[in-house]
Amino acid sequence: MWFLSSNKVLGLDIGSSSIKIAELEVGRKGAKLLNFGIVPTPGNALNGGDITDVNAIASAVRGLYREIGAKRTNVAVGLFGTAVIVKKITIPRIEGNLVADQVRWEAEQYIPFDANAVSLEYHIINPKDTSENMDVLLIAAQNELVTAYQNIILQAGLKVGVLDVSAFALANLFEFNYGRPDGATVAILNIGSSITNFVVVDRGEVVFSRDMPIGGQNFTNDIHKEMGVTLVEAESLKLSAAAGGAVPDEVHTIINTTTEYVCEEVRNSFDFFLGSAGNAASGLNQVLYSGGGSATPGLINNLGRVTKHKFDWFDPFVRIASGSRKLSSEYLEQIAPYAGISLGLSLRKAGES
Repeated sequence: MWFLSSNKVLGLDIGSSSIKIAELEVGRKGAKLLNFGIVPTPGNALNGGDITDVNAIASAVRGLYREIGAKRTNVAVGLFGTAVIVKKITIPRIEGNLVADQVRWEAEQYIPFDANAVSLEYHIINPKDTSENMDVLLIAAQNELVTAYQNIILQAGLKVGVLDVSAFALANLFEFNYGRPDGATVAILNIGSSITNFVVVDRGEVVFSRDMPIGGQNFTNDIHKEMGVTLVEAESLKLSAAAGGAVPDEVHTIINTTTEYVCEEVRNSFDFFLGSAGNAASGLNQVLYSGGGSATPGLINNLGRVTKHKFDWFDPFVRIASGSRKLSSEYLEQIAPYAGISLGLSLRKAGES
């Protein structure tokens, strides 16, 4: 989306609970995963997408980069959270050279930040359309957040190739793996630790994106509070339940209660999208899910029940295979829930907009 220069990049996903780096070699018939690494995000270094400790995250990124042995230095990184706004707006059709000024004026009406304190981009949806109005996807990120991500990459000894939106990386990966289904509107739900990315792709175009402040951490926090155990113990109980292990009945009761809350939040976002102008008629033809939080017992089934949509697994490796002996098929299966954003970012090229 934003910025800057040899074309191949590393995909860097700085998530709430873990940091991932992916390196792909892309060809006409698909891609090879050359390197992949994952480390925990330093504690209290990131809060809902906002960077609170640049030095700690930069150190973790630098260590992970050295560990995987990648050769590239250009990085594509994904931004997410409350400091990033994506909104579809409709404006009168005007000449291309006038769109930027019009979009900045529109941003002042729609973006809840000082327009002078944001990095602003836009994308014209269906540019070949000749109707009297045009749909534009407005993307804004607070400058403070943009600077923090740039500093992380530079302090890690790397170069800023692309600053993207995490949800857009998922859309990018979807198109690479599944193509552009004719006339289909597809929703992707990536359930992470503390953020769930929700992006809708309509005939190859991103038409909606929202980051919800929910995820696997909600379950851990509720187990911690209700049972009076430490957060580490709560996380262990949650993971044991997800693996089908023996846990106290109270754990399942808490998970079920939290599941209802999470499902309501997701349904609200579905309803918001479908209630937006022009979306109700098309509806959603398919819903895909990914993310480590999706392994929570009963969550996906309940999401399907509450939203009245069938949820299918988003396989990030449909057209991506291992390009290294150290990346076995078993390992790819293990990282599949967590790798989507970093893979989508690594499909980008430095300097792309």
